[in-house]
Amino acid sequence: MKRCLAAFAIVLSTPAHSAPDRISFLLGSEHVNATRDFVEFNPGVFVTWERRFDWTVGAYRNSFGRSTIAGTVAFPLVSGEDWQIDLFAGAAWYPEDGRDFLISVGDIVPLAGIQGRWRYVFAQAIPQDGELADLVLSFGLTFPIAGGQ
Repeated sequence: MKRCLAAFAIVLSTPAHSAPDRISFLLGSEHVNATRDFVEFNPGVFVTWERRFDWTVGAYRNSFGRSTIAGTVAFPLVSGEDWQIDLFAGAAWYPEDGRDFLISVGDIVPLAGIQGRWRYVFAQAIPQDGELADLVLSFGLTFPIAGGQ
């Protein structure tokens, strides 16, 4: 966990084009048709830079109970005043567990799915291969950061 938090702190302290626009707090997940028990309380924190594509980086407790760092890019499909639906893709580092996934490079696992935000709530749907689950649903709270962009 200390390595994960240290890496996350380095990313946040690196000079960027501008400050992040949004902070999100992952709360949990649901593994649809799971073939084993998973940890479904997954606290985490993510920051997002909202541009033509939304760039997100964060750290969280994964469903195996270990710390994970992830980064994604999202392509907004449709949006309204206080809602948005995106396609997203990225990668996550699953220390000790990444090699157990059908597709991985060492402990680096690809992520892809659809996500939605309505006001201060977000959810993601990430299709799986059916070996451990058919679908992972994750959810949490999200807030704009004053002074972003």
